[in-house]
Amino acid sequence: MKKITFTFLLLISTFSFAQTLSWQGGITPEETDSAVLLFDKTGTGLASYSGTIYAHTGLTIDASTPWQNVIGNWGDNGVQPALQLVSGNVYKLDLTPTIKQFYSYAGIGTITSINIVLRSADRSQQTSDLEINVGAFQVSLTSPTVNSTTIISSGGNLSITASNTNGNANYVLKANGTTINTQNNIASYSFTHTNLTSNQNYELEVTLASTTIVKKFSVLIDPVTAFEIMPTDYQDGITYLNDTEAVLVLFAIGKDFVYVAGSFNNWQPNASYAMKRDFTRNNKFWIKLTGLTSGQIETYQYWVVDKTPIANSPSLVKTADPYSTLVLSPFDDPFIPSSTYPNLPAYPIGQDREVSVLQTAQTPYNWQVTNFAKPKKEDLIVYEVLIRDFDADRNFQDLIDKVDYFKNLNINAIELMPVMEFEGNESWGYNTAFHRALDKFYGTEDKFRELVDTFHQNGIAVILDLAFNHAFGRNPMVRMWMNDPDGDGWGEPSIENPYFNETAKHSFSVGNDFDHSNPFTKNFVKSTLKHWIEDFKIDGIRWDLTKGFTQNCSESDFNCTDSFQADRVAVLKEY
Repeated sequence: MKKITFTFLLLISTFSFAQTLSWQGGITPEETDSAVLLFDKTGTGLASYSGTIYAHTGLTIDASTPWQNVIGNWGDNGVQPALQLVSGNVYKLDLTPTIKQFYSYAGIGTITSINIVLRSADRSQQTSDLEINVGAFQVSLTSPTVNSTTIISSGGNLSITASNTNGNANYVLKANGTTINTQNNIASYSFTHTNLTSNQNYELEVTLASTTIVKKFSVLIDPVTAFEIMPTDYQDGITYLNDTEAVLVLFAIGKDFVYVAGSFNNWQPNASYAMKRDFTRNNKFWIKLTGLTSGQIETYQYWVVDKTPIANSPSLVKTADPYSTLVLSPFDDPFIPSSTYPNLPAYPIGQDREVSVLQTAQTPYNWQVTNFAKPKKEDLIVYEVLIRDFDADRNFQDLIDKVDYFKNLNINAIELMPVMEFEGNESWGYNTAFHRALDKFYGTEDKFRELVDTFHQNGIAVILDLAFNHAFGRNPMVRMWMNDPDGDGWGEPSIENPYFNETAKHSFSVGNDFDHSNPFTKNFVKSTLKHWIEDFKIDGIRWDLTKGFTQNCSESDFNCTDSFQADRVAVLKEY
């Protein structure tokens, strides 16, 4: 969720001069106090709204980890708190009996601010993301910025400056868990860490009385990428070599270096986890992982660096593998029932955004039908299914259990609306983020294979609905080359993006628009089709929004989009 920081020069309780957010009484409360939060809707997205206002709200801990202990889910009027009208445009939210108890916070960190988005009852109107401080003791990290990663050459230095309010405090700086500097009884801190030759994760602990606030930041050392030609059978994504070795390959044109961080290096990669580059294969990055434990689930991300990014593009992007077949999400996974996905791998603590999963020595699925005879296209009788709405449990098992129902309808094919990893858990699926991964809300890979196998045993073909016109914002191929002017880690394709158009070349745009004239996009689509057909024995594809495959039109030209375009026909024939 985007975070906007508001600086309060003066907190006053007179409504005629109230800020968007303020504390009743004009005094910033401590986390152990009860408090009344005031909201003035003037000039916000709720200015014209007169109904009940609800709060989507959570906490920032230690001034570095926002949106913790969020109350309820977005749009849940039965759980998320409602504000009360005070007078005019001013509303209040009582945080009782204390701020900590209101948010059910029992952690060891200190609440330093409250994050909040105010919305209408029907969710059609809302404010931007708002924030207000908690506690008189606040710490400001001036350089580098909080949660930032600084890219430096080996042997370089990092200067650290910070300050605090409410009196003198004690400062302790740790690098990779080891204390490297201590300064006591000060309100302004400065230190330079010199001659850095390895990646560093820093924690600056600032203690005043019994309260400690922690600021985190890191350094990545430019490893000076080595060039080496990889074997020709190493494919994009994961190539399993044996029970203890796997190869990762990433196409990241224009990037300077890439680290692989994961459970196998405790998410603290050193120079040995810097990927090599193969100049004979479009400068793809690659690395061989050795010493893996046979059958053990591992998680990983790519840390992709551009030392000289174009304006509004990030220097560092931490991303899952675009070729992931299993993705873990901190946003969606907590709400997936264990009955649907038993033993779902845990999301790694301390990481951010999606991570990929690899596992050597996986047991192959035992297919019962290996020679299914597909019905002719002209003989198809198709039942289209949205798994989410088909039955109460909303998963692959529901369809398996109802195979007799489908068989008795005398159909010979089911078409599944998109089951690839999409954003959120409840969707029609067209907001796809990872085209090669199944959405876990519906079940496991082997359960999906069992579904296909079961329907084949009953003479029913399985067709997948694929949304290859576009991808949504969590997609790694969007994020590695994106415009991100506010620095929140999300954005839209930049001019450098090799897969996506900056603006759609058709009038039916949703998500981020794939450029199907580009060989990189074509290769990705072809390999993804191969994945679903060979690994899951899918019988056919329903192509979504193929009018968007053209490069000849514009967002505003419906007549062009709606008319015959030879380039999109040629692309579909190629696929």
